[in-house]
Amino acid sequence: MWIPTEHEKYGVVLASFRGTVQHGLPLEIGDTVQILEKCEGWYRGFILKNPNVKGIFPSSYIHLKNAHVKNKGQFETVIPVEDSVITEMTSTLRDWGAMWKQLYVKNEGDLFHRLWHVMNEILDLRRQVLVGHLTHDRMRDVKQHITARLDWGNEQLGLDLVPRREFSMVDPDEISVTELYRLMEHRHRKKETPTPASTHHLFVHMKSLMSANLGEELEVFFHIYDGRENRPLSERFFVRLNKSGLPKSPEKTERQCTLFVDLGSSDLRKDVYIVVHIIRIGRMGAGEKKNTCSVQYRRPFGCAVVSIADLLTADSKDDHLLKVYACNTESEWYQIHENIIKKANSRYNLSGSNTGLAVALQLLHGDIEQLRREYMVLFTRGVSITRKLGFSDVIMPGEMRNDLYVTLEKGEFEKGGKSVARNVEITVYVLDIDGQVLKSHVAAGSGEPGADEYHSLVLYHNNSPRWAEQIKLPIPVDMFRGSHVRFEFRHCSTKDKGEKKLFGYSFVPLMQEDGRTLPDGTHELIIHKCEENTSLADCSRYLKQPFSKANLPANNQTLKGTKESFWITSFLCSTKLTQNGDMLDLLKWRAHPERINDSLSKLKEIDGSEIVKFLQDTLDTLFGILDESSQRYGLKVFDSLVHIINLLQDSKFQHFKPVMDTYIESHFAGALSYRDLIKVLKWYVDRIVDAEHQDHIQQVLKATEYIFKYIIQSRRLFSLATGGQNEEEFRVCIHELFMSIRFFLSQENKGTSPVAQTQAVFLRTFPSVYGELLKIFTVREVAGFVRETLGSLPTTVHADCPLEAVKLQCIAKTVESQLYVNPESRCILLPVVLRVLQAHMQEQRDLVMCARILTSMLSLIKKEETVTAEPVVSEEVELIVESLLAVLLRTILEISNRPQPAGPSMRLQFQDVTGEFVACLLALLRQMSDRHYQQLLQAFSSKDNLRDFLLQIFTVFRILIRPEMFPKDWTVMRLVTNNVIITTVLYLSDALRKNFLNDKFDYKVWDSYFYLSVIFINQPCLQLESFSPSKRKKILEKYGDMRVMMGCEIFSMWQNLGEHKLNFIPAMIGPFLEVTLVPQPDLRNVMIPIFHDMMDWEQRRSGNFKQVEAKLIDKLDSLMSEGKGDETYRELFNSILLKKIERETWRESGISLIATVTRLMERLLDYRDCMKLGEVDGKKIGCTVSLLNFYKTELNKEEMYIRYIHKLYDLHLKAQNYTEASYTLLLYDELLEWSDRPLREFLNYPMQSEWQRKEYLHLTIIQNFDRGKCWENGIILCRELADQYESYYDYRNLSKMRMMEASLYDKIMDQQRLEPEFFRVGFYGKKFPFFLRNKEFVCRGHDYERLEAFQQRMLNEFPHAIAMQHVNQPDQTIYQAEAQYLQIYAVTPIPESQDVLQRDGVPDNIKSFYKFNHIWRFRYDRPFHKGTKDKENEFKSLWVERTTLTLVQSLPGISRWFEVDKRELVEVSPLENAIEVIENKNLQLRTLITQCQSRQMQNINPLTMCLNGVIDAAVNGGLARYQEAFFVKDYIMNHPEDGEKIGRLRELMFEQAHILEYGLAVHEKFVPQDMRPLHKKLVDQFHLMKSSLGIQEFPAYVRASPVHFTNGSPRTCRNSVPNIISPDGGRGVTRRSYPAVNRYSSSSLSSQASNEVSNITGQSESSDEVFNMQPSPSTSSLSSNHSASPNVTSSAPSSARGSPQMAEKHKHSRENACLSPRERPVSAIFPNPLDPAQRAPPHQIGDTTLPRSDPNLSAPDKVRPTPSSWSLDSVKERTPSFSDSVGKLLCPPVPPRPPYTGKMDAYTESQDEEWY
Repeated sequence: MWIPTEHEKYGVVLASFRGTVQHGLPLEIGDTVQILEKCEGWYRGFILKNPNVKGIFPSSYIHLKNAHVKNKGQFETVIPVEDSVITEMTSTLRDWGAMWKQLYVKNEGDLFHRLWHVMNEILDLRRQVLVGHLTHDRMRDVKQHITARLDWGNEQLGLDLVPRREFSMVDPDEISVTELYRLMEHRHRKKETPTPASTHHLFVHMKSLMSANLGEELEVFFHIYDGRENRPLSERFFVRLNKSGLPKSPEKTERQCTLFVDLGSSDLRKDVYIVVHIIRIGRMGAGEKKNTCSVQYRRPFGCAVVSIADLLTADSKDDHLLKVYACNTESEWYQIHENIIKKANSRYNLSGSNTGLAVALQLLHGDIEQLRREYMVLFTRGVSITRKLGFSDVIMPGEMRNDLYVTLEKGEFEKGGKSVARNVEITVYVLDIDGQVLKSHVAAGSGEPGADEYHSLVLYHNNSPRWAEQIKLPIPVDMFRGSHVRFEFRHCSTKDKGEKKLFGYSFVPLMQEDGRTLPDGTHELIIHKCEENTSLADCSRYLKQPFSKANLPANNQTLKGTKESFWITSFLCSTKLTQNGDMLDLLKWRAHPERINDSLSKLKEIDGSEIVKFLQDTLDTLFGILDESSQRYGLKVFDSLVHIINLLQDSKFQHFKPVMDTYIESHFAGALSYRDLIKVLKWYVDRIVDAEHQDHIQQVLKATEYIFKYIIQSRRLFSLATGGQNEEEFRVCIHELFMSIRFFLSQENKGTSPVAQTQAVFLRTFPSVYGELLKIFTVREVAGFVRETLGSLPTTVHADCPLEAVKLQCIAKTVESQLYVNPESRCILLPVVLRVLQAHMQEQRDLVMCARILTSMLSLIKKEETVTAEPVVSEEVELIVESLLAVLLRTILEISNRPQPAGPSMRLQFQDVTGEFVACLLALLRQMSDRHYQQLLQAFSSKDNLRDFLLQIFTVFRILIRPEMFPKDWTVMRLVTNNVIITTVLYLSDALRKNFLNDKFDYKVWDSYFYLSVIFINQPCLQLESFSPSKRKKILEKYGDMRVMMGCEIFSMWQNLGEHKLNFIPAMIGPFLEVTLVPQPDLRNVMIPIFHDMMDWEQRRSGNFKQVEAKLIDKLDSLMSEGKGDETYRELFNSILLKKIERETWRESGISLIATVTRLMERLLDYRDCMKLGEVDGKKIGCTVSLLNFYKTELNKEEMYIRYIHKLYDLHLKAQNYTEASYTLLLYDELLEWSDRPLREFLNYPMQSEWQRKEYLHLTIIQNFDRGKCWENGIILCRELADQYESYYDYRNLSKMRMMEASLYDKIMDQQRLEPEFFRVGFYGKKFPFFLRNKEFVCRGHDYERLEAFQQRMLNEFPHAIAMQHVNQPDQTIYQAEAQYLQIYAVTPIPESQDVLQRDGVPDNIKSFYKFNHIWRFRYDRPFHKGTKDKENEFKSLWVERTTLTLVQSLPGISRWFEVDKRELVEVSPLENAIEVIENKNLQLRTLITQCQSRQMQNINPLTMCLNGVIDAAVNGGLARYQEAFFVKDYIMNHPEDGEKIGRLRELMFEQAHILEYGLAVHEKFVPQDMRPLHKKLVDQFHLMKSSLGIQEFPAYVRASPVHFTNGSPRTCRNSVPNIISPDGGRGVTRRSYPAVNRYSSSSLSSQASNEVSNITGQSESSDEVFNMQPSPSTSSLSSNHSASPNVTSSAPSSARGSPQMAEKHKHSRENACLSPRERPVSAIFPNPLDPAQRAPPHQIGDTTLPRSDPNLSAPDKVRPTPSSWSLDSVKERTPSFSDSVGKLLCPPVPPRPPYTGKMDAYTESQDEEWY
């Protein structure tokens, strides 16, 4: 039995489960499942990512996890009880997983790999967190890493920003909106702008020195040098190099690497340098021989300099190779670096061309602790720290340092009886009070450990040497007293043994008797002379002597007068020792009480760092003095205290504030001090108003915070000591003090007066006093002090007064203070705060500060929201709403409408304010309950006020919904905003119903309401369909679908409107339509019925709903083209509205409207789907044509019609369909008149007159007709334009137009035009777009496109379509199938303009145009056998089924394809078929002969092959078969009605023989020598053929009319037998086909003659093949039409379709004329198209208009063809030539010129007989 689970609610799948059992749920490893029930080892539940599918699975497959269940029961949600970072990580990685794969698909390889690494990294970190073995700090670091990577990935993938606090995701419902905004803003800012670090450190790694002349050990010293002040900024870093120039101790990295620490931002400038000095250790002269002496000296080698600014631009980890320079003279060594910096080239040179110092330099930013974490390897491996000289910009308490820096500057020495100057070396020792040398306390620099002594450089032969060597003496503080430094001077002899001989010494004590250390600066020391063997071990001997020339008594002239001196510069950097006597005097005040006054006065002049060093001692001293003699020194002590307090405000010493705080808490003992402090403070405050100079008083007030700290602590100590005595007295004192303060604050002054400035100073420090007062006074008392103090400020202050801003800052600090957090004090302070805020916001001043205050206030309310605080909170909200809601709305409106400032920093600030105010508004609205809304709405005194409020709040909500309101990844914030908006709107809609309906109806408010609702529903952030399933699920669980809620609200409000609905028709149709297009079924179901309502009300008002229809149609187009709406919507729209109008009286017109709109939707959806595809294809064009025609014919929407004309025009241009583009633009051209009516700017047309636009269109169309080689059509437009120019006497343009017309005539005659193929395409099945579904079209192929290529193109356009392999009409199953079927075959055009084609003397170039343009009708023939099939002669029973297709428009037109309007079927008898075949062959022969005669053929091969084909076939029995079939008595007896036709067939046979004879004569004239044998053979065979036909001589009528050609041009044949077929009459459409001969290869249809006898010669097995003589104009046409019989071959088999050059191949056309389909490369349905190269050029085209006979037409319908010199008949009767009426643009450009009406009707409907 299945039992609901209690604790087993959530688990992870351990192994995949196939779910093959009944009701089994398939699981994959890693899925998370929610468990609902359990039963005997099985669970029932669902996978969290697909909660709709429930099923069962084994419990052993699941690892259970603890989880917390919300809303137990049917809709419970389960939240795993685990670290929120883990939960977030898991869900985020799942989301990323899907998107990550998509990156691969989209080929974004870079991001794909980066994300892959980050995902792996996150998984590793996740494991570490789950294991749970991390320390607290490490866990924090890991979480920080995880969240940083999650944020990075989310940003890269365009996902939402996650608000976090302490690495955990924040639930927006748990915190106030203002708090949420702050978190989002903080994370957003963090993402945008990293804060620049204030401290910087330079990492130096000494790699090596490269030089040719090494061989001695080296010492390298680095230091940072200020080129502006010419002084070192840091101590030295010291590296020893071996003889190869590499570090001496490579294993100890701290000896090669250092960090120059604590560089300030001001030190990173161009004139700060890294200076490197290199010293060699070896012989005196670099080139001396090795054996001269063994003593080593420190000698100059070289110097290198690099600017720190170079490191800021260089890649951080670059290695630098520094050039090393040497000085020209050694005496310049001390300033070589300065010379290099100044580029004083004469004083130094390169020390060898290839000497270089390899160093790694890198600048690091941030404090040292941060670096320790970031660059752990650096610190663990070892790096020495090189300090700044002096303290850093910020001094930290607890920092211990006691370094004395001594620089050996220079010396002045006497010759000492030598002829040359000395080589002086100094040795430095530090000795303690007992005269013992302090071990390892002399350091040449960081990097190497300290030594016992230091040896200076030796400068060769120099009695005034300048060393400038800095050493560091890190002597402990306790050893300073009594210690001294001794300098011993030795002469280094280069002769003898190279001894160093002592000749003098100097010394300097480190501390004076009074406890002061050696003052900083340069000291001139006395050189005491001594013998070289003097022992200096006993210090007491010389310490009594003077050490410095400055300290000599006036009477000691002997030492003063000596020339010898030694100069040093000392600099002490100590946190414990001072060089300041005044400081020592003050600290020892008890020893000299008489100096107290003096010492207190001098305190202000002492350097701050000295005071800070002895902060506690100094404070003890001050309070000691105060306790002992407060009367005498009270004021002075107070001033000194103020000075010290204010000193700590300085950024350099601000870190010492905690030291003072600790002092007050732990060390301060002045229990009586409070009285004096209060008294002096009050004394100062009372003097403010009258004092002339406010500076000192302002200093006092700045220190108020700490003065109060001392007062309160002192009072507490007193209370503790005395058990709380004098409490009342203390309170009175404080009250009096505050009265004085209030009095001074209440003074009204101009903003710039000193008193106002003092007031400002006090207000700045006042909030810091609250915390101190709370230590003694109750919350209410302190709140009272604050309220009264702030309330005492003058209210009528000028807007520009700086005091106002300070007042606001004071309020801000008050609101942020601990005092305001307490609800008790808050209710006291709130009115004051609100009053000030309201005043500022009304005047739009200091908005940044106002936003800060409001944010703090509202953040507190959310925190306090508990059961006990509810009434208090409610009251506060009420107060805030009452005083600030209206002004807050106005502020947001004004800020949003204000133009944004230009500067980026200003813009940021500007955005911040808007965002913060918005957050405040949302927080406030979220806090409001029913009662608050009721009070708010009741508070409005009049309807107008309420109306204004509603309009205002709706407008603000519209602003909040704007996409730019928040950054695009702030979905969390947007959802909270929407939730607040919808809640508020639900409250306000009540007010709207109650106050603005019926007689009080207000359109503007209702309109604003509806407008807001529509925008709300359409927001991108609420379109849940576009989100990932997990995100959608989260939103639905938290907020539901807010669109549906708002939709229901719109519907309910609409129903309330009653007759006022008419005010919103048609205005709201568009917006509501937009809402219904949102793909949410519930929303659609709610909103679509509103349209029925609108129709109903519109019907009542005006008797129809034209307005509704018009608006619906207009909006549908624009909305659907934006991608809205779908097929489901169309069906829903149709079904809901049809159901709604069933019972209406206006049902019929309603159904019509719905049908129209639905059909429009079908077309628009098809159009949108087509437009999504890449390149332009027939589908896009067809779809646009369908839509364009719908707008014109069904909707009569001219503007939309014109828009789509231009869309279609652009598509044609893109596809290079220039002819179609012209026809398309003509549609617009026809709508315009030649008038001066002004036209507005539209699409890309400027504002212009109608005449100008029509002229522009004409010119564009002519240009496109020219590009499409449709010159005849261009000529007509040229003429029309010329008429216009002529009527305006614009002869300049008239001339241009005539020249253009002439150029078009030239092109007709000179340029070659390709003749297109036409194909019939059927689209069957329901899967085709609406505009194609179950329809058939005829399509004009592209240039050179044959059937296979066309079929392939169509299959590419419709990749899911199936090609049908037969040509029969499909049945209903195909029509209704859920698939796509394509049926394609070639068809033959039936030209309309017989007149031109039959006229004598018209060149082929002209005729070719009329054969393939303005074609309405197309033909397709299919052979079949009727009755019994005669095996001996199959021609007897071979019929043709001829289908004629009529189109809705002629081709070419606005599209390459048009729908078939009607199809007609007729059957052609075997006899008629035979007549057609021979007619066509005769026509082809005549054409070829003419071309050959007029030298139009380059070679004679086509004629040769044609003659060969006909004669050979005839000899082999081709024509004889016709004789056997139709000339026998049986046939004549059985078909008496065919007498005429039999006669016609006989005439044609004779005519063919006559033509052949003439052809052979022409052939003989032109045949080349090598083909003579073939010609002879043809002549012999022709005689055979004549005899087989029984012709000995031609009949008289043939002889009487010899074959001749007028003007070298063949004329149409006219025969004596009347033509039986009228081109227009008869049953069905029995039009003749007017085939183009060039469709055949040269052997084409006359090889049919050979086919005719092929059954005799054994070449063919079926009479269907013989039928190939039937004249199908397209090579592919017939074969594609023959599917009735699989054996039917193409009229010109692919192997026979050769070019004229293929003579050899075609010597025996019999052999390849009749290949069966199995032998051909393609099926009979889609035969191989002719290769473009095989097409005969247009000038080979013959006349194709010979009539055909049809026995079914009556005599009056028969029309005779035009007479011709080719006539074989002597009868002279003539009939007028036939001209069919043509309804499209058709005018052969031959005179006479048609009279033109000025309209373009000729392009569409009118006909002008005169043209023809």
